[in-house]
Amino acid sequence: MIDHRDSFNNITNMQLASLAFISFLDIISFMSLLPHTISGKKFRWCTLSEAEQRKCSHLARTLQSILLANDPFSRVSCVRAHNTQDCMSKIRGNKADAVSLDAGDVYTAIRLYDLAVVAKEEHSEGTCLFGLAVARRGTLNIQKLRGSRSCHSGARLTSGWNLPLGFLLAKNLLYWDEEQPLSRVVSAYFNASCIPGIGISSPNLCELCQGTKSYVRDKNYFCETSSNEPFYDSDGALRCLKSGSGDVAFLDHLTIFSATDSDHDQFELLCPDGSTAALTSYRSCNLGQGPWKAIVTRGHMHRITKRFLTLIQNLFGRTGRKRSQLSLFMSEPFGGKNLLFHDSTQGLKILGDDVDVTGVLGVDYVALLKGLGHEGISLDHSVIRWCCISTAELQKCEDWALSVRSDPLVCVQAISLSDCIEMIKRNEADAVSLDATHAYMAGQCGLQPAAVEYWGDMSNCPADPHEKKARATDTDFPFLYALAVAKKTMRAVTLTGMRGRRSCHGNIYSTAGWLLLSKYTVRAPNNQTWDCDINSAYENYFWKGCMPGAERGLCKVCIGWEEGGRINGRCASNHDERYYGNMGALRCLVGDSDGRNFGDVAFLEHHSLEENIANLEKSGWAFGFTASDFELLCPDGSRAPLRDWRQCHLGTVPPNVVMTRPVITNKVYDFLRKSQDALKPEKGSTFQLFHSHKVYGESDLLFKDSTACLLSAGHHRLHDILGENFVQLAESVLNCTHAGILDFCNSDICTNLRS
Repeated sequence: MIDHRDSFNNITNMQLASLAFISFLDIISFMSLLPHTISGKKFRWCTLSEAEQRKCSHLARTLQSILLANDPFSRVSCVRAHNTQDCMSKIRGNKADAVSLDAGDVYTAIRLYDLAVVAKEEHSEGTCLFGLAVARRGTLNIQKLRGSRSCHSGARLTSGWNLPLGFLLAKNLLYWDEEQPLSRVVSAYFNASCIPGIGISSPNLCELCQGTKSYVRDKNYFCETSSNEPFYDSDGALRCLKSGSGDVAFLDHLTIFSATDSDHDQFELLCPDGSTAALTSYRSCNLGQGPWKAIVTRGHMHRITKRFLTLIQNLFGRTGRKRSQLSLFMSEPFGGKNLLFHDSTQGLKILGDDVDVTGVLGVDYVALLKGLGHEGISLDHSVIRWCCISTAELQKCEDWALSVRSDPLVCVQAISLSDCIEMIKRNEADAVSLDATHAYMAGQCGLQPAAVEYWGDMSNCPADPHEKKARATDTDFPFLYALAVAKKTMRAVTLTGMRGRRSCHGNIYSTAGWLLLSKYTVRAPNNQTWDCDINSAYENYFWKGCMPGAERGLCKVCIGWEEGGRINGRCASNHDERYYGNMGALRCLVGDSDGRNFGDVAFLEHHSLEENIANLEKSGWAFGFTASDFELLCPDGSRAPLRDWRQCHLGTVPPNVVMTRPVITNKVYDFLRKSQDALKPEKGSTFQLFHSHKVYGESDLLFKDSTACLLSAGHHRLHDILGENFVQLAESVLNCTHAGILDFCNSDICTNLRS
């Protein structure tokens, strides 16, 4: 017979032991907070110089005189550290509790020291600082810095390292193949430098520094991220330049506020386009933007640190009730500048508990830091991640990857070109070829052109891809034509009488079927019901249609993709919708494989049109159609044969552009250059990068089938590639037409000026 009392006793003992253990953990957790909240351990702020130590000590004494003896913050301690990394180590090791750091160091603190961000500085100058390059008047050009002497605010700091190196890499002024440390590449680029915190691996990067040298670590401040190094931080970089030690200084725009009249007379800003400007023109002449400083602490200290920051701000901030005894954002009385916090700080913004690193630093800035190897060089840095928007593209991309074994290619799946832009911006993919409208939007999101699809004669493609195209000017790229196509039998259909018709468009935001079309329909001068948002205007203009990626009436004609008796991807903005793209718009016009007719007019591009018509029958989609069964609809209301596309069209379509993050443009084009060379038929390759339909059943996969070659775009502005007229049209439409990808990009922390 089983004695249940023994079982009960065993269970009870186990439960008691478990409860005791849980209670013990609760007590330990409570005790860890107790010293900070009752009367024990002091709250410890980490300082980086004697001047900071003086200000911190004054803060501690003032708090002691104001607060009750039993207040947890009546006893504050100031912990002197050797440099910023020493501060991070002390906080992680429970020898200090908090410090304010540059955004570049904040990223290091989060990723490498497992610290947490609890607050960040707020300034009246906007949400982010500007990174500047400053030189003596008439001496330098930003595009010709090689061999000059440079002064930097500090290694891995926003204005002194991340923004300028990101700029130089993006403009192909500095080449980094990532097989060696970036510091070594910088060492070869500049003749001599002062980059505090860079380390001793490249001695010439510390050559200009002035800090005290000593074999005793705590007495050595040479080239350290400490105020005891005279050339550290932005003020130090300017000091380095003014002393004559350096030719160019990389610093933030706040330093300009304390510049003297003599400084304004002697120095100027170096602008991205090679020009120069007055020091006060930093908003239009800068190397980019980055976040302000932020305050970090250990994970379990975040609530206590937030309470401390809230307290001192309420007491000593700009509107603090005890600011007469101490001004939190003033450093002059203590013999320095920007001590503990920037002197221009208006307040500290306390952050929520669930904020992640991109929420603090921004998507662009985090992607930049990863691109510069702030987490070390990993496998991700050695591959190119190409963005694909459909199963067919993924298959072609994987075949591409197998065909270029020497250059690692990874294929990443997305659901649309807009999704690709977001993934590239988030550093989840690296590159994609975009039509002109999507390329424009990607440019608004901070991406940059790496290559251009060349649609001209193959004889104009250079034998050596490093060479420029021989028979065209720098910005003279061949274009396509946007067409409106109807069946010859549908005589009543004209471009001027399009309202109420059934329409077939390549996809939402396509240049031919969305942007250029608007000039002749919803934005035509005679359209009395013009709507600023052309997406909603198209819905009211056409009876119904298929515009993949759109909504409501403009999805009614779409048919998706059938598999296993189920319809998938209906109205998806990718090839899984069989009415997607140029081939899809043509299918929509002629009807589905059962012969049902859905479209009155198709808006597409002229390239490969006759080949696509022939493919209708070859693919088993529709039978009996030839080019003579279709006509073009002209802007004047007339019709013309398909061969007359040069005279009867809706406008010119700029070339597709391979877009990527700025810091890896050279890397992406270098991959494409090698890839094109390796895939030449004469080298035995059977894979064709610019042909799709015969092998994959869809056209224009990854690149347009009309592409002859890819040319470098490294020295071209996106604006110049797309052309002034196109940019003006895109700007006017997208200024008042909702596009989700632009909402995402505009929500980032820094709002760069795009060019």
